Amino acid sequence: MRENLQDRKGRPWLFRGILPIDRSGATRDALAGFALAAMNIPQVLGYTRIAGTPVVTGLYTLLLPVVAFALLGSSRYLVVAADSATAAILAARLSGMAPVASEHYVALAGMVALLAAAFLLLARIFELGFLADFLSQTVLVGFLTGVGFQVGIAMLGEMLGLNVSSNRTVEQIVQVARGLPHLHVPTLCLAAAMVAFVLTLRRVSPRMPGSLFAVVGAIAASAGFDFSRHGIALIEPLAGGFPSIGLPYFSAHEIPALISVAASCFLVIVAQSSATARAYASRHRQTLDENADLIGLAAANAAAALSGAFVVNGSPTQTAMVESSGGRSQFAHLVTAGVVALVLLFFSGPIRYLPRCVLAAIVFTIAVGLIDLRGLREIRSESPGEFRLAVTTAAVVVLIGVEQGILLAIVLSLLRHVGHSYRPHTAVLVEEAGLWRPIPAVPGALSAPGLLVFQFGADLFYANAGRFADDLRGLVEGAPTPLNCLVVDAGAITNIDYSAARVLRELLDELRRRGVPFVVVHAEPSLLADLRRHRLSDVIGADHIFDTLRQAVAAIDERRIHTTGTTSVGKG
Repeated sequence: MRENLQDRKGRPWLFRGILPIDRSGATRDALAGFALAAMNIPQVLGYTRIAGTPVVTGLYTLLLPVVAFALLGSSRYLVVAADSATAAILAARLSGMAPVASEHYVALAGMVALLAAAFLLLARIFELGFLADFLSQTVLVGFLTGVGFQVGIAMLGEMLGLNVSSNRTVEQIVQVARGLPHLHVPTLCLAAAMVAFVLTLRRVSPRMPGSLFAVVGAIAASAGFDFSRHGIALIEPLAGGFPSIGLPYFSAHEIPALISVAASCFLVIVAQSSATARAYASRHRQTLDENADLIGLAAANAAAALSGAFVVNGSPTQTAMVESSGGRSQFAHLVTAGVVALVLLFFSGPIRYLPRCVLAAIVFTIAVGLIDLRGLREIRSESPGEFRLAVTTAAVVVLIGVEQGILLAIVLSLLRHVGHSYRPHTAVLVEEAGLWRPIPAVPGALSAPGLLVFQFGADLFYANAGRFADDLRGLVEGAPTPLNCLVVDAGAITNIDYSAARVLRELLDELRRRGVPFVVVHAEPSLLADLRRHRLSDVIGADHIFDTLRQAVAAIDERRIHTTGTTSVGKG
């Protein structure tokens, strides 16, 4: 029976993010769980304003989804609940499919969570966790910054007491500007006071639950002074008790549109959750099983769908909250879920006095936290090209949409990688004082009289093979003295695809006609295998392939490399 509860490496299947735990650890985590609930409950209520779902669904994301991940995940720190990025993706598409916060809208949100769970499960089955690596840190900073601007702008209407109907950021700005003469002053003053209070307390004492103090104080003031009578809008009454369990209703013709939303959420979940879990596992020197976390994330989203909530994600900010409160395992998160259960059972009534502008103000402070100006400055100082990519991603999120922004982020990350491979570092190597140093690979550059050592910094594939051949032709033709040998340092070339092999064969034929021998050094086993597979090793010759550059130069000096039109057949 014990073996059935462990994987092949002897690790437990269940509660891996909790076990082992002792009494002192349980006490410490319980206190952290209470602190996380105090800080997180106001935030998840605010995330419903982003997602467009009823306020109570925010509490639902801190209930069964948290328990599901604690049961099956491996990360001891990752908090899986409502998150601004996935909530924004959800609202960007669903707001055009059903009235916001309607029963149909909630059902669609549940189906997106269920489809995201299916994608996560498939990712585990086919071991697709590597997809997270295709979202670079650069574009993630830009993406989250864009989400911060978009969400912050979306909250301005409620903070000013204005009716803003559009879901597009530019139109929201226009509507707010047009409505400024009619803003509701008491609503604005209350929202501004809440923003100032939360941001000030966050700066002075980050561990203090400023959002909780703001919510409790606003509820008490609203009930005591009857804010609604003064024109300050309140949230809808909060349904108490536990959520109903069941599959969300959907119609088949809506599935194609929901799949694209779920796919975007899936990519953000994998990237953000994986990055956060890795960071905290590394910081605390703990073992992380990313496959188990994919199962945990899938279970959490399935639980969200079945309990009437929306997509949940691994949250960096909430994970930081529990760590700063002393939590060291998922037991803290289970305590948070217990606190939320008590709120649903016994304290849902007073929440109906919460002003909508206060909730919008809390979301606004969350949005401010997402705008990573410091990160953008660091990127600009270190890599202006990547800074432009980050700013472009942020602009697309704000001007076009969150879903388009995440897709652009992936494309830009991939293009950035392809760009490095397409235009890799190249150099001509020159020996000085027994060491080889690179100089620019420009026509006229030589390693020594009659010798050219060329270094290429990437694999050869269909896109960069032409550049490789053109660079070598330019160096050969521009050599100030006739070349006795051309040496390619292939230390960075691990693979050659079919198209590149054809280009290389043509180049070898051209060099043979010119009477310039072609020598390869530092060839990895994978490259040698590709040379054999493409039958290039026979053309180059075994006696023209060396392990080190020094061996190649010695053979050239001993005239074992001859300027001839043929080479011996080599072993490759």
